[in-house]
Amino acid sequence: MDDLVTELDRRLAAADAALTADYRGDRGVRQPVHTVYVPADRYAPNTVADWGAQALKALEEHPEFVKVLDLPDDVYERVRGKLEREPIEDLRIDFEDGYGNRSDDEEDAAAIAAARVAQQSPYFGLRIKSLEAPTRRRGIRTLDLFLENLGGNRDGFVVTLPKVTSVEQVEAMVYALETLEAKHNLRPLDFEIQVETPQAILGADGTALIARMVQAGGSRVTGLHYGTYDYSASLGVAAAYQSMEHPVADHAKDVMQLAAAGTGVFVSDGSTNVLPVGDAIHDAWRLHFRLVRRSLARGIYQGWDMHPAQLPTRFAATYLFYREGFDQAALRLRAYLGHGESGYLDEPATAVALAGFVLRGIECGATDAGEFDVKDLAKLARRA
Repeated sequence: MDDLVTELDRRLAAADAALTADYRGDRGVRQPVHTVYVPADRYAPNTVADWGAQALKALEEHPEFVKVLDLPDDVYERVRGKLEREPIEDLRIDFEDGYGNRSDDEEDAAAIAAARVAQQSPYFGLRIKSLEAPTRRRGIRTLDLFLENLGGNRDGFVVTLPKVTSVEQVEAMVYALETLEAKHNLRPLDFEIQVETPQAILGADGTALIARMVQAGGSRVTGLHYGTYDYSASLGVAAAYQSMEHPVADHAKDVMQLAAAGTGVFVSDGSTNVLPVGDAIHDAWRLHFRLVRRSLARGIYQGWDMHPAQLPTRFAATYLFYREGFDQAALRLRAYLGHGESGYLDEPATAVALAGFVLRGIECGATDAGEFDVKDLAKLARRA
């Protein structure tokens, strides 16, 4: 028997090594519940505080918010506290679609000015223009200037690469970062891949290129972000039907989740362009609330927010999701650990998911740790 196992070890050594290299597991860090995109020319030292103030003002001007969404009072109070304490978890300074095409002098100045603003949220970074030929030089130039002038704490910093169409672009991004790191004496930089083109989901050879992109980026790739409108438009979906819940969106995100599973790469949903403003604010709030809940139920724990008045619904939907599921998850965790009965026969993989659920709720402020030790939860959730 020992000889047989030794031979199996020899035969499977390469496969074992590949599995470990390609599927590194959880990175051991908190995933933000959202990413806020702010055009570079509107980014200022008070941006995060201003967004929080605008979100709170929207609630003050519309006290019916609780009834519109049928929220429990405890959820509403937690949402208000979050808006006062940490209104934005992840912020991206946008030099792409939200910024547009400007003169080189204007974008140079914006890149330098934005880099000199102190970090305002736990996670932050910039979205450069794509590595497609027409915008490649401008995108790298902006990144170079930003890194040259970026001071202070760089924890949580990430670069977003939009409109990726090939594995070669991801490889080129790795090379660009290595070159800029050497130039500016920086530690390794991370980046996210935006899935906004059909080529990222299905290559000309019929393969799912997004999986190969994740491999090509290695440990530098920290996220896959779905781009609702570019992707839908690329597939010919009429503007009126472009949505985070369109079937083409669900297919793309299913592929993204499969490609990211076990790699430590976070998956983020996109945005809705229906803004909570004017007379239609109630309908916009209901829509955003429902879409956030839908993403969470599908196992996508992050999305984009594009307007301050979307922050209340982001946190309301997220908090309600975790609070509604907490008691059941806690009961099943206790039973799995041998402290009572739950009526479920949960396996280790489900226990990992239960611990991850409880931990996410604690980290975003939806629930309190209570009886659970966060370190024990992280261990059970297999966080590195």
